[in-house]
Amino acid sequence: MARSRRTAGNPLGGRHRHRHRHRTATSLCAALVAASLAVAVPAGPAAAAVRHRPAAPVAGASAAPGFRLADIPMKDGTVLKADVFTPAPGTPGADRTGHYPLVVQPASWGQNDLEYVAQGRQLAAAGYVAVTYTVRGFWGSGGRIDVAGPTDVSDISAVIDWSLAHTPGDPSRVGMVGLSLGGGLTLLGAAFDPRVKAVASLSGWADLADSLYSGRTRHVQAAGLLAAIQTPTGRRSPEFSRTLADLFADRDMPRVVQWAHTRSPATYVDRINAHGTAVFLANAWGDSIFNPGQMTSFYQRLTGPKRLELRPGDHATQELTSLLGLPNATWTSARQWLDRHLKGSGGAGGADGGVQLTVRPGGGEERYPNWRAVSSRTEHLKLGSPDAGGTGTLGGPAGTDPGGAGWWRRVSGGTDSGADGGIAELSGALDQVVGLPPTVVVPLLSRSAAAVWQSTPYRSAQHLRGAARLHTAVTASAPQGTAFAYLYDVNALGVGKLIAHAPQSWTGKQPGRAFPLDVTLFPTAYDLPAGHRFALVVDTADPLYGGRTPRGSSVAFGAPADGPAELALPVR
Repeated sequence: MARSRRTAGNPLGGRHRHRHRHRTATSLCAALVAASLAVAVPAGPAAAAVRHRPAAPVAGASAAPGFRLADIPMKDGTVLKADVFTPAPGTPGADRTGHYPLVVQPASWGQNDLEYVAQGRQLAAAGYVAVTYTVRGFWGSGGRIDVAGPTDVSDISAVIDWSLAHTPGDPSRVGMVGLSLGGGLTLLGAAFDPRVKAVASLSGWADLADSLYSGRTRHVQAAGLLAAIQTPTGRRSPEFSRTLADLFADRDMPRVVQWAHTRSPATYVDRINAHGTAVFLANAWGDSIFNPGQMTSFYQRLTGPKRLELRPGDHATQELTSLLGLPNATWTSARQWLDRHLKGSGGAGGADGGVQLTVRPGGGEERYPNWRAVSSRTEHLKLGSPDAGGTGTLGGPAGTDPGGAGWWRRVSGGTDSGADGGIAELSGALDQVVGLPPTVVVPLLSRSAAAVWQSTPYRSAQHLRGAARLHTAVTASAPQGTAFAYLYDVNALGVGKLIAHAPQSWTGKQPGRAFPLDVTLFPTAYDLPAGHRFALVVDTADPLYGGRTPRGSSVAFGAPADGPAELALPVR
């Protein structure tokens, strides 16, 4: 984690004193940054009082990019800490007046402006002005954490204003790049500042409500991780503190959802479309904080230039090597996108309208013109009675429903069966690095806690592309509860690797009366090898989430009134 090198200006004292550094620490850290950039750093932050006058291009110049620290004042007087990278004189990319494309980079959650030193240097060397800033409430920047709220959005425009006034940035060629929190802010910048012509959102979010509360289920492990990262590096606003407390307590959730909606780029997609902003989205299949489902939905709603890339990994893990200045496929694609839409150049990663998928577990890459082209057909697997399509019956002894029709599987509510979605930030990373997603031995899963269904082995490989959907019915002894659906790739030994999962909660249901339940699993691109089988597991407890099924209650899954229960698989 990056370390701050400047003071916030308003010492908080006590437990917050470690966040603030005096000028000795400031100078030391600045010197370290200067060494890494191999350029001279001014003794203090630069804040020009008049508009920057770009120098005339000098042919053949080969000097290193310029770098300086800056204090950027916001409209309310809050000061944000920033790094400014400028091309050396003569660097290609300037217009006839000496102005270069401007790229603004908000730091990610819990990080500061030093996070993008490597990218800033690369951008400046490639003919961009790059301004990276620490988002308000974190590290040396003033104010309180707004979590991409109205104040953070206003700050984006203020940073652009300052950058255009104090750097050789071109007002007609403004772009944004961000990771995590910065990724969400880039999309909000596209919605609220029409000067932003192109954005690259890396491991960001489109729908914060869906990220924290998909399937009407609280993502408590992800929220806890974000809170843990924030605690030593930032200062919560009262609104954020209340929202986080309500989320953990499952209290006043309509207000929490509304709070998240106001911070969701998907809420303002019409603004982005009206501006015609070019939008690049890159996320991970196993992102445990911002699930890929809300990103694929957002991508489909965009009408301007757009591109979506999805790879194995967890939150921000696929971009990690780029922060060290190492080759990185995601960062390369983001750079190509900026080149295309701010410079009129760029490679394959700059192509508009496309979808690029890295397939699990083999790592092959596939390209499609749009998301709808990703799957070519849907295979409907009927649950409960074998048929020629290779489906199998639900595991364990079957019962009957109150009406005496169809199959039913009754489980003990609120009990973990052994199947789960993994560990936030870790499981997806293991899948990315060593091809090891959450794994279970299917025959050993508790049949008293889960309904388990398996297909017969497939003679040929099955190519799953998109989001699988479960349609079933539930009869519960309590009015509220949560179902967790897991899809596994099972080998001949019964070892199952998690392909996808998702939660779905319900409230206000009449105990003992059946109701339909649909669960849309998070999307993926997965190749099931020949000889393997699919396994569907449905239970009522998962450590990743805040489930609502009372422990010891009874929950039965079975055939809905409108036909057999089924698993719909989008395949190629």
